[in-house]
Amino acid sequence: MVDAMVDRWDGVRATRDPVRSREQLMAAARTLFAVYGYARTSVEDLCAAAHAQPRDFYREFESREALLVDLYDEVAIGGMRAVEVELSAEGMETCSTEERIRRLFGAYVRVVTRDAQAARVAFVEVLGVSRAMDDHLAMWRSVWVEFLTREAERAAERGHGADGDLTVVVKVLTRSVDELLAHHGRRPRQVPGDWLASELTRMSLAMMDPGVAPEASA
Repeated sequence: MVDAMVDRWDGVRATRDPVRSREQLMAAARTLFAVYGYARTSVEDLCAAAHAQPRDFYREFESREALLVDLYDEVAIGGMRAVEVELSAEGMETCSTEERIRRLFGAYVRVVTRDAQAARVAFVEVLGVSRAMDDHLAMWRSVWVEFLTREAERAAERGHGADGDLTVVVKVLTRSVDELLAHHGRRPRQVPGDWLASELTRMSLAMMDPGVAPEASA
């Protein structure tokens, strides 16, 4: 009788507040994956930290990896939206190429590094998980390649950058951004976001036009 009532209450709670259950599991995963690592965190660990039951977990996520994908997408979408907002900001169409790139990277970095644990999960813990995860990251990388290629072509039209196919340069740049953010995520003391944005700007301009290098960040 008691078990039946508990099951009934759990069912009512899930119906009334499914969003809260999902948010609790994601918050627990964000912390545990960042502190102990994705590979060392079980579904049971997540449920204990979120004060949830395994059935709550599997009602929200197909697997532990599906939860990891959602955490990654949360960061990636936030970064993309920040860039889109900055693109429409005042002065973006008239500022120099260097300032435009600096502002875009600044907007992106501020959002994706705002939560240190989320950043570590998104740029470190997702690496080498599975072929499916690698494919998901590649899909996102292709989105950024398309965006950065348009920006590189725009810069070239304004005399900054080499003519011709910029696809290879942009692919290398995209990989470099990921590697720098992964390095940032692994550090026990993370570097300031402004430094990251300046370094990404310097690196971008150097790749697009090796003959013109902006001043190095302090």
